[in-house]
Amino acid sequence: MIEDNYRQRGLRNNLVKKLRLKGILDESVLKAIGKVPRHVFFDNALLNHAYEDKAFPIGEGQTISQPYTVAFQTEKLEIKQGDKVLEIGTGSGYQAAILVELGAKVYTIEFQKKLYEHTKEFLPQIGYKPLFFFGDGSKGIPAKAPYDKIIVTAGAPVIPDALIEQLTENGILIIPVGDREKQKMVRIIKKNGKLLKEEFDSFAFVPLLGEQGWK
Repeated sequence: MIEDNYRQRGLRNNLVKKLRLKGILDESVLKAIGKVPRHVFFDNALLNHAYEDKAFPIGEGQTISQPYTVAFQTEKLEIKQGDKVLEIGTGSGYQAAILVELGAKVYTIEFQKKLYEHTKEFLPQIGYKPLFFFGDGSKGIPAKAPYDKIIVTAGAPVIPDALIEQLTENGILIIPVGDREKQKMVRIIKKNGKLLKEEFDSFAFVPLLGEQGWK
């Protein structure tokens, strides 16, 4: 059983207030962030930082994303109960937990074997059970397609064609696109066979590795 005490719940509530002040308005997203115990994703040495609005390393050259980034991407996905969501880059599992908390059916794929093995074992222990896959997320998971929503949690040089192909009609893809240091957040909506593209703020993600990512 995980420990989630009064102090930790208080710190989470403060984090939710900070995110609201930064412009996150979707109450369901804020509620999910208020419920998922972010501190359990941290090593003991970093526990005091769990509810800061910052990214932190989790090993294998990866990070647990800044809560604002998680909230921003999630809000732009417009998750509805029962949505079939593909997450590219399982990482720590924190983003997947938020999506599950929102009632999505989550398929998550990780490129790094150690992270995949760790998170596949860990997330169900704290009550979150997405479907886990190991492999090249830049190619999506065609065998399980199509998806209502796709979220990419690593910076891509271009938008992979495979992900566009795996979106349903009216489906939404959110992906950071740019170079290895900085990316623009891009949202694609598939409507009547056309792609509607919106660009948002700049972010900094670890690189998306794979055939349609960074080699």
